Amino acid sequence: MSGRDLDPGNRHAKALGTDADLDPDSGVDTPGERNGGRNLIVVSNRQPYSHEYDGETVTVDRPTGGVTAGLDPVMRELGGTWIAWGDGDADRAVVDDVGRVTVPPSEDSSSNAVSSDRSRTDDREQGEYTLRRVWLSDAEVQNYYYGFSNQVLWPLCHSFLGHVHCDGAFWDAYRTVNQRFAANAATSASDDVLADTTIWIHDYHLALAPRAIRRQLGSAVDVAQFWHIPWPDWNTFRACPRRQDLVRGLLGADRIGFHTNRYAENFLECVSTAVDDAAVDWSDRRVRYRDREISIRAIPMGVPVDDVAETATTAEATAFPARLRAQHGIEAGTTLAVGVDRLDYSKGIPERLRALESLLDDTPDLRGDLTYIQVGSVTRETIPAYRAIQEEVADCVERLNDRFGTDDWQPVVYTTAHLSQAELFGLYREADLGIVSPLRDGMNLVAQEYVAAQGSDPGVLLLSRGTGAYDEFGEHALALNPCDVSDFATTIEDALAMPDDERRRRMDGLSRAVSERDLDSWVSQCLRQDGKQPRVRHQPT
Repeated sequence: MSGRDLDPGNRHAKALGTDADLDPDSGVDTPGERNGGRNLIVVSNRQPYSHEYDGETVTVDRPTGGVTAGLDPVMRELGGTWIAWGDGDADRAVVDDVGRVTVPPSEDSSSNAVSSDRSRTDDREQGEYTLRRVWLSDAEVQNYYYGFSNQVLWPLCHSFLGHVHCDGAFWDAYRTVNQRFAANAATSASDDVLADTTIWIHDYHLALAPRAIRRQLGSAVDVAQFWHIPWPDWNTFRACPRRQDLVRGLLGADRIGFHTNRYAENFLECVSTAVDDAAVDWSDRRVRYRDREISIRAIPMGVPVDDVAETATTAEATAFPARLRAQHGIEAGTTLAVGVDRLDYSKGIPERLRALESLLDDTPDLRGDLTYIQVGSVTRETIPAYRAIQEEVADCVERLNDRFGTDDWQPVVYTTAHLSQAELFGLYREADLGIVSPLRDGMNLVAQEYVAAQGSDPGVLLLSRGTGAYDEFGEHALALNPCDVSDFATTIEDALAMPDDERRRRMDGLSRAVSERDLDSWVSQCLRQDGKQPRVRHQPT
């Protein structure tokens, strides 16, 4: 499989056959129609653009991955206001007196330099929107973000109860910051158009914001929440401090979205068990709470398939793999496997490296013929569990390279350098194997980007059963259990030996599935106010 044809021609157009295509009432619109001309306010912890000082010059960091990178083109198309934490050291220098700045920066996109013009928020052009920044103190960052969000909710929702740590200051800061985000959203909504406004809140950092917004603006405004990480079953969620407050906070929304049916069902189970005055209608997947009905939806997030495919064939994208090979002495005929992850204990990186070690132990013939490239993004370093996983990954890489490496070959290339989207997509297109093996993950967009970046001679996707992505299209990937080292190693070996026709057949299935559930489809369904939802498959006992 090495030296594969990188012809850009084999790209699937969006195929028919989804539930939305078959259901005339599904409401999936073309991109320009999907918000029905409504005023849109997006609320998230992370901002799509941050401003930083480079000497005396203000530069802008642009989104390269994750939820913010996915939502940025949506906001540029639909317009509106995006409310987020301003964490850049120059963020205050470029905003007006209420924290607003027009984005994307209007300067030549080939440069990161920006001006500090504060006057353009009321004179936006097509393709621009308003970013409104929320300011947090150092103590609030420590207790709201690094504390309750990422030492309580993140490990609990990923079923790592041993990593849950709660301090009293965590909750106080979490509640205070949620109220501040809600106040910014409320003041961004014009009183005379509340009935035509949608406030779209994102993720676990802001579980209390829907209820706070509802209290300030009443029932006229449309509030939607999307929960991007797993929602655990009741036996796990019951360990959550302030669990009733969190669920009641979310029930301030008109609709709550999750990536999979499994997460949606888990949430309904938790509502039914934890909130006495809420009634769950399992047949319609709705919650009746305080004279309101909340719709619970399973909407898998996708990626902009055509944009990924196009970017993967640009000059920057195609040049990067060759440069990487030259830099690390990887010969042209060497098979490449790739993994791209945040350095997080939920991502299963040490398990992946142990499986590779087992494979090289048992299959000496692969030594010198297979190189695994691990791209790691350093995150949340102030939390001990994250520092520990970063050290463990580095130790695993060093051990593998010491055991098996030669003067001419290293089994693992490990980098924490920042890669652009074009470089990442070019690496995906070049890689013979894409290994996505989190222990638990809400969806995992890397898997979808790997698929969208493939050409006419595609690679093989190895996908953990612990991801939301597996629920959606795992039947076409090679399934793996990251906790079973022997099985994991065997799955890698199977991928390397896979016949060409099976490899293409599997990727054809993956490409259709990813194209049918792309980013446009996700946005349309999230913003849709009415329309039937699929019935729940069963009521948990």
